[in-house]
Amino acid sequence: MTKKLIENVDYYFNDKGLMVFTEKYHTERGHCCQSGCLHCPYEFSKKVDPSIPSELQNPWTQSEEDELEIYDGPIDE
Repeated sequence: MTKKLIENVDYYFNDKGLMVFTEKYHTERGHCCQSGCLHCPYEFSKKVDPSIPSELQNPWTQSEEDELEIYDGPIDE
């Protein structure tokens, strides 16, 4: 059975009308979704560079010496 979420306990709506999950919700969920959530108890949001698209970064496995190679050529189909 899925637990029903409670507004202002598990989530709230910010000034832009977007739903924001609380630290309590993330802790009870039990794992990090790696989306850079505002209230992430796993500190993932502190490892994310907002100027880089999330698809191109993984702060759990990349070290500062690693370089990301981007292929910008044609795609063979």
